[in-house]
Amino acid sequence: MTEYLAEGPRVGIRPFALTDAAEFTARARESGRLHRPWLFPPTDAAAFEAYARLLVEDPTKHGFLVCERAVGTDGATGTDGTIAGFININNVVLGGFRSGALGYGAFAHAAGRGLMSEGLGLVVRYAFGTLGLHRLEINVQPGNAGSIALARRAGFRLEGFSPDFLFIDGAWRDHQRWALTASG
Repeated sequence: MTEYLAEGPRVGIRPFALTDAAEFTARARESGRLHRPWLFPPTDAAAFEAYARLLVEDPTKHGFLVCERAVGTDGATGTDGTIAGFININNVVLGGFRSGALGYGAFAHAAGRGLMSEGLGLVVRYAFGTLGLHRLEINVQPGNAGSIALARRAGFRLEGFSPDFLFIDGAWRDHQRWALTASG
């Protein structure tokens, strides 16, 4: 049985592990059409290992896998652990700032099923509770309607626009800045 950092009715969140490489990269390859041009998760074992090691070893990063939980017809829960997506908190700064920047992606088999909304809610509660953060930001390219909808559903508010904010797929891309604080 998988141990989760937090659980909801349909998903649990847990840290990345190097043993997740085969499933994660297969799901990333299956989801290329969903992710492009917004997101480029690792699609081979070597790239996954480098990515996961950063999330595990760098104290300014926290990586979470959103995993489906099986629920039996009798209401008993069991865990099947299928990876539905991932949510990372990057650029964590403590002290007076206590902030981090979220990045996330659903895998194609889980898209549109509400699993990432539930998972993002769990990560937000974990970040504001266990990690003691005060502020979370999501930076989204303006044309990424799915990601913007997820940020809105989670209660993030639009705070501004940042031209040429992140270098993605060979070019500097504009982003909208969405934020949520522990106080609402």
